[in-house]
Amino acid sequence: MRDAADDIHPLFHGAPKSTEFRKLRKRLVQNVREAIETYGMIEPGARWLVCLSGGKDSYTLLAVLHELKWRGLLPVDLLACNLDQGQPGFPATILPDFLTRMGVAHRIDYADTYSIVTDKIAPGGTMCALCSRLRRGNLYRIAREEGCSAVVLGHHRDDILETFFLNLFHGGRLATMPPKLLNEEGDLFVYRPLAFVAEADCRRFVAAMNYPVIPCDLCGSQEGLQRQQVKALLDEWERRSPGRRQVMFRALMNVRPSHLPDPALFDFAGLARLAGAADNFSQLPADPPRQD
Repeated sequence: MRDAADDIHPLFHGAPKSTEFRKLRKRLVQNVREAIETYGMIEPGARWLVCLSGGKDSYTLLAVLHELKWRGLLPVDLLACNLDQGQPGFPATILPDFLTRMGVAHRIDYADTYSIVTDKIAPGGTMCALCSRLRRGNLYRIAREEGCSAVVLGHHRDDILETFFLNLFHGGRLATMPPKLLNEEGDLFVYRPLAFVAEADCRRFVAAMNYPVIPCDLCGSQEGLQRQQVKALLDEWERRSPGRRQVMFRALMNVRPSHLPDPALFDFAGLARLAGAADNFSQLPADPPRQD
């Protein structure tokens, strides 16, 4: 294990020397380590396909995972992957140049999902869901071709909270993005090691590192999305009560099935009183009279 504070992966070269940034970096590493350990993401000899979109979240994921591996704390093989989805004007050279300069093993793949999305979705419609499904299918294909056991995504704590409220308000169910799941075919894990990381920390980290962020012009620029409405709601709650997001996330990790009205989750019909409990209760001494 590498312990020297200045012995870092090339992805951290040029990092600010400020105390504030050091604290941020330490917090990110601790959050990711905790998520990996909590959800049992490490398998001996595993190879991870680390998905890189060029956004702030995936850059944070890439840097922290390589920092952990650099320090001997993540015994898996990492392969960064960017899927060029054929979006007009996509700067195709930015990510391969960056990854090569940083000495990061990577694969760049091309799949024109943009044409499929624009053909299927009417003008003004929400493209994000279909775009995501097509991207996920291609990432699974690439993972299999590369002998990877897991597809690793950059969804953070705020994404998980937003998805929970989207399902609550619009889907009629209590569900969100799990930090670890098995795909339907049963041959690949999907990991979200940023599950405990705040979006604001990703934003601060990437801005401080000056990584070449690529915006999502296909989905992210659409106005009036339900996710944007939920994000605005959470922002307002956080503004009124700082720390509210973290409290709500902790609630997702502290579920009591017997206190939710789902008969498939808890056997309410099978509940039975303890034999003799009423008799025992009747034999208890009466409360003394109040002395007012």
